[in-house]
Amino acid sequence: MAARQPAESFRQQALEIGGRLQSGPSELLVNAVFAWELQHQLHLCDAVGLADIAQTLAALESGILPEIEGRQLLAALLELQRQPGDFVPDPECGDIYTNREAWLVRRTPTVGWLGAGRARREAITTAFVLVMRRAVLDFQLALSELGSVLVAQASLNRLAIMPDYTYLQAAQPTTLGHYLLGFAYPLLRDLERLDLLFGRLNLSPMGCGSTNGSLIPQGRQQTAQLLGFDGLVEHCRDAMWQADLCIACASILSSGSITLSRLAEDLQIFSTREFALIELDDRHARASKIMPQKKNPFALTHVRALANKMIGLLATVSASSRTPSGQPDNRLAIYGELPEAVHQAEQMAALMAEVLMHLRFDAERGRRLVEASWTQATELAETLVLECGLDFRAAHQLVGYLAGEFRERSIRELSVETIIAAAEQRLGRRIELSAAQLEKALDPLQAIQSRQEAGSTSLKSMETMLNDCREQFGGYRERALDRRTHLEGKEKTLLSLAEALAET
Repeated sequence: MAARQPAESFRQQALEIGGRLQSGPSELLVNAVFAWELQHQLHLCDAVGLADIAQTLAALESGILPEIEGRQLLAALLELQRQPGDFVPDPECGDIYTNREAWLVRRTPTVGWLGAGRARREAITTAFVLVMRRAVLDFQLALSELGSVLVAQASLNRLAIMPDYTYLQAAQPTTLGHYLLGFAYPLLRDLERLDLLFGRLNLSPMGCGSTNGSLIPQGRQQTAQLLGFDGLVEHCRDAMWQADLCIACASILSSGSITLSRLAEDLQIFSTREFALIELDDRHARASKIMPQKKNPFALTHVRALANKMIGLLATVSASSRTPSGQPDNRLAIYGELPEAVHQAEQMAALMAEVLMHLRFDAERGRRLVEASWTQATELAETLVLECGLDFRAAHQLVGYLAGEFRERSIRELSVETIIAAAEQRLGRRIELSAAQLEKALDPLQAIQSRQEAGSTSLKSMETMLNDCREQFGGYRERALDRRTHLEGKEKTLLSLAEALAET
């Protein structure tokens, strides 16, 4: 590995390249700011290289960059793209762009052409967009695969009866399948939002000069095509300062992680001894070091913790963007934190998919909880409306009274005589209710299958939703894979073109 370049040597090179500053940065500025800034940009190095290579190819094509110098510059850029051991980013040299520039200066005098008509902000912004574009596709894949697992588990458990809970109290009979499928639709909305976000990320910010273009032709269309963009961010100044793009991404991360956190919260409650509806696989749990009986659902708590982080990130990104336009501090931390957050969200989705794939549901426990509670109260009230001519308010009052009087007993212990007597006592009305009608009202499976309208628990309704969700998740997955393959192909083509033209 080559010795680290002395700071004074770099300062001298900087003066030769630019020259406005007559001294280098203070040690405090280097340690307190440059090191922090560089740390958030290290992962952008490869993407900066792709942008530099595309810009050099466009400059060669336009004739702005002489052929000999262009070939030499491409050769140096390709060498740096291979991550040589002597490239060791150093805060003394500033950000990732100037670190790369310092390395290139030692290799070729043609580096002076690299910045023709370009601000460092353009290179960093383009690299950030390239990294985010790929990260969003990876997240979209993870969410679509999680959605497919949700659909598969919902399908397997279409008849697995359990109580539905509101306010953590048994409310109505449902199935594990219907419950799980309720989380598929928020995921589909997040996938739709990610689709829109990718469309915006797949517009090139390159060739903007600093904010209003350049006298030196930049070949905006050429660089966009070389890097696989679908088009351009039209306005040059807007291209450099799209604060809303970062806010939109952070918002999707917050929304998606909250959906997964809600599911994780429920599953953690369902896994307690008090509910005992599910058990996580051992691979997703952690033992207590002091309490031998504990099996802590650690994977679920991690999902909750990451959701908290995403909520905080949204606030951070929004606050960072709330400045006068054209402020570099908008994104100094976001360059690192936002791509890392997308990666963490991707891992969170993959973890939740694995948890769902391997958790165990106690179907017998679910049935017992339904039968031991008053989850059939609504069905009974609606039966009194449909079969006995009561208005719903009266039926609600009657069943509410029975629930209070017989709260220590199962609703299935109610008799026709008890209900008729209660109606005469509480409502002053004589009703006709048969044993068959009561039996049907108090049968959980019958109640589940009787709900026939769209979105309900019946097998017919579930089949429609399962097929729809299965198709949509599959479509998002295929689209993300196709886009990723396309971008990978564009990158290979870009590097192949550069290698063909580079000085050997």
